[in-house]
Amino acid sequence: MSTGQTGTAAGRRKLPARYAVIVTPLIISVLMSCVVACISTVRGYGLEPGFLSIWMQSWGTSWVIAFPILIFVLPVVRRIVGKIVEQP
Repeated sequence: MSTGQTGTAAGRRKLPARYAVIVTPLIISVLMSCVVACISTVRGYGLEPGFLSIWMQSWGTSWVIAFPILIFVLPVVRRIVGKIVEQP
């Protein structure tokens, strides 16, 4: 259902398209670092008391590293994909 206003979704304004270059790696880095930190923490410590705290610390460290790397790596990945995948 449309609100009748351009750039809105459920009554909220959307970010301009130019922000996709930051929002995409932001979301990817948050989700991937969360999953990887969880797996690594479970394997390293098990589901012991304090697991959540250790996981969150690992996640924070992982994300701080993952986000800037994705900012620089994603354009390279897009070029590689463009060379091996036929464009519509």
